[in-house]
Amino acid sequence: MAISNLTVSQPGPTPGISKGGTEFDVVILGAGLNSLNVSIAFHKAYGMRSLTVMRTPIAMNERTVTSAHVAIGAEASECDLKDALVQLAKDKPVKRPTLMLANADSFISFIDTYRAELEEHYLLAQVDSASLATLADKAHFQEACNELDIPTIPTEVVDFSRYGGADFDAPEQLPWAYPIIGKPANTADYSRVKFPGKRKVFVLKSQAEYKELVAKLGDAGFTGRFLFQELIEGDDTSEYSITGYRSRSGDVTLTCAAQVLLGEHTPDALGRPAAMLTGPHRGIVAQFEKLLDHVDYVGFANVDLKVDPRNGTAYFLELNPRLGRNNHYVTAAGGSYPEHIVADLIDNAPLERVRAEEQHLYSILPTRLVKHYVTEPELRAQLDSAVRAHGVDNPYRYAPEGAWMRGFALASGLRQVQKFRKYYPKATRTGF
Repeated sequence: MAISNLTVSQPGPTPGISKGGTEFDVVILGAGLNSLNVSIAFHKAYGMRSLTVMRTPIAMNERTVTSAHVAIGAEASECDLKDALVQLAKDKPVKRPTLMLANADSFISFIDTYRAELEEHYLLAQVDSASLATLADKAHFQEACNELDIPTIPTEVVDFSRYGGADFDAPEQLPWAYPIIGKPANTADYSRVKFPGKRKVFVLKSQAEYKELVAKLGDAGFTGRFLFQELIEGDDTSEYSITGYRSRSGDVTLTCAAQVLLGEHTPDALGRPAAMLTGPHRGIVAQFEKLLDHVDYVGFANVDLKVDPRNGTAYFLELNPRLGRNNHYVTAAGGSYPEHIVADLIDNAPLERVRAEEQHLYSILPTRLVKHYVTEPELRAQLDSAVRAHGVDNPYRYAPEGAWMRGFALASGLRQVQKFRKYYPKATRTGF
């Protein structure tokens, strides 16, 4: 790769100014909504333009007013990406503290791999290597929860590094009735393999489907750990998300929780929340804080939960060592998460505890579509109340954006309607 050919889009990035008076820059890795939501948050907090570094240009990142961008090529390796980031830092005409943020598991893993070289040029807004190894893996995460008596879903963990050997431990029979959930323990490991029918989450309806998936994973060369779990009934509204920040001084300075109203249902995006309602949810937030303190976590964290409609038990599903794709719900509820990382890493200053609890609707879907699936009267009333009070917080409709992004919001909403008609025409008891 010719590092000298890196071209930053114009107008270029602009700095923010911290409360302590320090100018700083922000570099965001990756394309799509993952990075757009982050650049919006920093633009809203500081009026700045970040720099988004991606392999392949995506229109929403090219057109946004919140970020400049540089594309390094679809075939760029991780080493190429590292070299590009180092070169970008060296080429900066003004040397300022620069935060580097990533919001996808593959980039979190990349930063950890090249941490020593990147730290020479960037402030890495990321958890340390030891915590990452423990908590980014869903199986290890469950072990940490068990130490605190935080409920997790009954799970069988299969280690595919042993596939084909005498000690391969995939059980002949799983201990629950079908359907059963299957998903990777670490999505960064899983992203490197390809096989027919690959999905983010599998809903296995029979013993035959279970055996077929085990064979596909092993034959494709997957060497990570894979989870098979009891299916807890409940539609999308039984799912919750919490995002928070714990500072280097050991204080949880920010939390925001949201109930999922509707998630995406296409095979490649199953389980991604698309409409969420923020609120207090203090019981699960307290457990979240206890978990972060227990493992001495530092940085941004996001957890997914599912509440069992039979008994109200809130099961912690996984911890993402990042903000989460849909972090705009935090921004919507008034939780300005950029202020927390800037206070901690740029100003080295304490920040008052913030609980972003006001009810706001975050959604990338048409509101009429969301209401079609939200039928429980009390939740529907809360949804209507939030929309009346605050409108809808859609990142594609961020006010400073131009006409292109508004058109994209409309077109994206229409495509989503078509997808739901095809893949999830009406709500089900399980959300599948």
